[in-house]
Amino acid sequence: MEKKIHPKALEPLAILFTVATAVVGAIIGMQLIVTLGISTNTSIIGALLAVIIARIPLRIFNKFRSVHRQNLVQTSISSATFGAANSLMIPIGIPFILGETDLILPMLIGAVAAMFVDATVLYRIFDSKIFPASGTWPPGVATAESIIATDRGGKRAGFLGVGVAGGIIGSFFGIPMSAFGIAFIGNIWALSMFGLGLLFRGYSNSWFGIDLSQSYLPHGFMIGAGMVALIQVIMIIFKKNKTENSAINAASSKSSLTNETRSEKDMSRALGYGFLTYLVIALIIAVMGGLITKMSPGMFILYLLFAALAAFVHEFIVGIAAMHSGWFPAFAVALITLMIGMLIGFPPTALALLVGFSAATGPAFADMGYDLKTGYILRGNGSDRVFEIDGRRQQYITAIIAFVVTTLVVILAYNHYFAQNLVAPVDKVYVASIKAGVSEDIGLQLLLWAIPGALLQLIGGPDRQLGVLFSTGLLILFPMAGWAVIIGILIRAIILKVKGKEAETPMTIMAAGFIAGDALYSFFSSMFKMKG
Repeated sequence: MEKKIHPKALEPLAILFTVATAVVGAIIGMQLIVTLGISTNTSIIGALLAVIIARIPLRIFNKFRSVHRQNLVQTSISSATFGAANSLMIPIGIPFILGETDLILPMLIGAVAAMFVDATVLYRIFDSKIFPASGTWPPGVATAESIIATDRGGKRAGFLGVGVAGGIIGSFFGIPMSAFGIAFIGNIWALSMFGLGLLFRGYSNSWFGIDLSQSYLPHGFMIGAGMVALIQVIMIIFKKNKTENSAINAASSKSSLTNETRSEKDMSRALGYGFLTYLVIALIIAVMGGLITKMSPGMFILYLLFAALAAFVHEFIVGIAAMHSGWFPAFAVALITLMIGMLIGFPPTALALLVGFSAATGPAFADMGYDLKTGYILRGNGSDRVFEIDGRRQQYITAIIAFVVTTLVVILAYNHYFAQNLVAPVDKVYVASIKAGVSEDIGLQLLLWAIPGALLQLIGGPDRQLGVLFSTGLLILFPMAGWAVIIGILIRAIILKVKGKEAETPMTIMAAGFIAGDALYSFFSSMFKMKG
């Protein structure tokens, strides 16, 4: 059998396209986050761009007919978009609005470091028990199916084309087609709770007389569910199951990814180093921000430990939600971190750096998961272990190059936006919260609602993530998405009942088309809104 060789991320032509697409992705990310408050998934755009490049009738572009090179291109633009928007522009906008412009530099340095660590930790634990390659990662599936369909054509392309058309048409009429498509791909239990959470948030006032906009129920639920999820992760890491470990070791010697490629030892090492690195970053931010002179030694140490733990937990909650639903409540979870920090009693300057640091973690983590899932499917779902691991490494290198380019673009451009008072809208929420403070009554509400959140997560276990997904839905005001998810799940169940297992593949491809169509419509409509 001929050995497969994955295209290298450090080939001159690959570097050229990585840099070019990263610049484009970073600009798109910055512009969208400060004008519309969102950052669209540009993976599909990157994939289509690579396909177009491959069709240019010049020999130099023939290399991009490879789906693996197309995968590297989409990894670059996607990493740059989320990196610039979520990981960098949001954190540095907080001290700017607060009027503490001297904190922008330390916040930028910390956010850049956190972005790199964020992606690195996911790379090190992707295809582990916590974040398996077989996990849903819906946007990753959508991108992969788009690339495969354009490469192979035939029925697969037909199913995808119908799905994309449906996604665009549905989105035009205000139907959240990405949510509808996700319902056909993900874990039914997790997505059912996500959909119910969305519906409860949207109709709690009219159905139950509970105004969640004035309540801290969603935040408390997520705190409880998040804490139990973290404990579940720790239990998985430290569980001493000799039979399981020997099975993983045996699988490691075969050219198959029947079991995860990352062992418990790999996970614990990556997570341990990740936490320590976050602790160092928190120390750098705190010292550069002058916090050492504004807090007692005991409070300063508590701040460092809390900041590192908050970043760590934020990363995991965002990652779990992203893997199961394709949506991640990064803004809301960072706000939860801020609330707890206010209850502890950290000063305003420390809180600004705390929420910025927390917000910087999670998005790059989730996006790396999407990109690696795309690559995993394109490389044959792990049928060739060596090829899979090498391809994953090339994607990681591509993402790191994109992050370097993104950092430079943000450094050159952020003053341009701030001079026009253009910042991410969520930054205004963070700063308003810091100025308003938080009362003991709010702390009691958070504690009260944390209990059912913890119980729900405990009942569902680490595989279903019921608590985290229900809480994710509660934090998002988008009831139409809830209906889309629930209706999609019902249709999926009916199709499987009537058609059986053979319906799964075309259904997945169609669902990928719905998500891709929604992403395309969202991207181009956002571009038109910016021009308007």
